[in-house]
Amino acid sequence: MSRACAIFVTGTFLVCHGNTSRAQSPRLTGYLQTVPLASQQTELTDSAVTHFNRLRISSEPVFGSIRVEAAYEHVLTLRQRDIPLGLGVGIVPSGGEWLDLQWTINENEHIRWQHRFDRLHIGWTPTDNVEITGGRQAVSWGTTLVLTPSDPFSPFSPSDPFREFRAGIDAVRTRIYPGEFSEIDVVVRATQSPFGEELTALGRGLTTWRNWELSTWGGSLYGDAAGAVGAAGSLGAWAIRGEAVIRNLREDLVFRGTLGVDRQVQLRGKDLFLVVEYQRDGLGVAGPDEYVSLLQSATFYRGEHQVLGRDETVVQASYQLNPLWNLAGLWLWNLNDRSALISPSLAYSAGANTSISAGVFFGIGSSDITPTRPLPSEYGLAGTTGYVSLSWFF
Repeated sequence: MSRACAIFVTGTFLVCHGNTSRAQSPRLTGYLQTVPLASQQTELTDSAVTHFNRLRISSEPVFGSIRVEAAYEHVLTLRQRDIPLGLGVGIVPSGGEWLDLQWTINENEHIRWQHRFDRLHIGWTPTDNVEITGGRQAVSWGTTLVLTPSDPFSPFSPSDPFREFRAGIDAVRTRIYPGEFSEIDVVVRATQSPFGEELTALGRGLTTWRNWELSTWGGSLYGDAAGAVGAAGSLGAWAIRGEAVIRNLREDLVFRGTLGVDRQVQLRGKDLFLVVEYQRDGLGVAGPDEYVSLLQSATFYRGEHQVLGRDETVVQASYQLNPLWNLAGLWLWNLNDRSALISPSLAYSAGANTSISAGVFFGIGSSDITPTRPLPSEYGLAGTTGYVSLSWFF
């Protein structure tokens, strides 16, 4: 454990034990997840069977005006051979975070066993409308639902079927609530990577106007001047969401934006929820000739790309068959190389704390590898992967 981590944990211990007279009894929560997967042979990988397992334990004790949150995870992956799982499954992000809170117990061709703190921070509430938090924490600034270019902090992969918890980042955060429906949020985050040490310092304002939620942020994003706007509201029965970012990247202005609609309708007396989004991403690329350079870029290493294409659209649907069964589908389409990722899934609520789900991912698109095009399309080499997931929350 790094010296910074040791100091942080020791400080947490002293704060907690110095405020025991006003402390609430800490409560442990968590979940256990096991996911067997089977993937089809592709031009890049052989067929394989993989077993992914995650145990997470968390607690949020409160000591007067001091709040502590800690979440500790073990991630064990059993596999036939050393190949990436993809689909957002089995990935324990490194992220270039400042605190050394991730360790490997064992790793070889067939086993990868890691453990980490995904949350470890202290929050202080000096007044009713001010909260200051330092340490590893989750920060979410996106307005749209799937493709979120204005969310600068560990956005979810659109193909990740398991979104119970957003990855934590190391940051100092101050939130001020000037009114009932307004918020000012300031985040300062230092990261380190092969591209050097970088500082992100952003301030965000959020408010409501009539039936619209409006937001904007600006500041330094990995050392680049950047700003964003977001809006979410409704027109009739449809919810409208949009967000856009302007960034001065290597002296070039880069635009990223997403516009989406979503609606819940009744189909045969059951709830059907639909989401459609389109993204224009200036950080993305126009075709296969540029994929390799993008995969080697600093923006990709930092996790700023949810998708690779410059123009992408997503359609997501969820249909409640009955109170226990839910049918869902995902269509992610790269409009530049015409490849797509399709995923139907089925979920069953086996109890108040237990859920079972199963799904399949199909990649459609060019799979003809050439020396000049090792990645002929974004999704064409994805092949077919099926999974079954069992999750138990406690």
